[in-house]
Amino acid sequence: MTVKSHSLKIDTAKSFEVIDITSQINELIDVEKGIISIFSRHSTSAIVVNENESGLLRDLEFSLNNLISDSFSYEHDRIDDNAKSHLKSFLLSSSECLPIKDFRLDLGTWQSVFFIELDGPRTNRTITLTIIGE
Repeated sequence: MTVKSHSLKIDTAKSFEVIDITSQINELIDVEKGIISIFSRHSTSAIVVNENESGLLRDLEFSLNNLISDSFSYEHDRIDDNAKSHLKSFLLSSSECLPIKDFRLDLGTWQSVFFIELDGPRTNRTITLTIIGE
């Protein structure tokens, strides 16, 4: 059994952006089977698994914006004016742990892995990958 670590660096261009990172992750997998931990090192971003369908991705942004509304005053905004980004991140997840099979992510037919930017644009967003396998 081996344990390996890799990092992905991502630059984002919008305040809210969904980036499919599935192929980038698959390129770094060098074990036949195992588990991979995918972790975003930022509290205003998320890692999620879902379908890469443009309407669904727009629906995600619409839903998050309606749950965390501009019509409220948030205490955290007194510090750095990005409370909405942090609150949206609370609703999502900073990581995913997924199976590896045949040197690839073992995802369902319609599944992809996404990095979700909630407070962009930003440079050098870091995603840590930890692979345990054989």
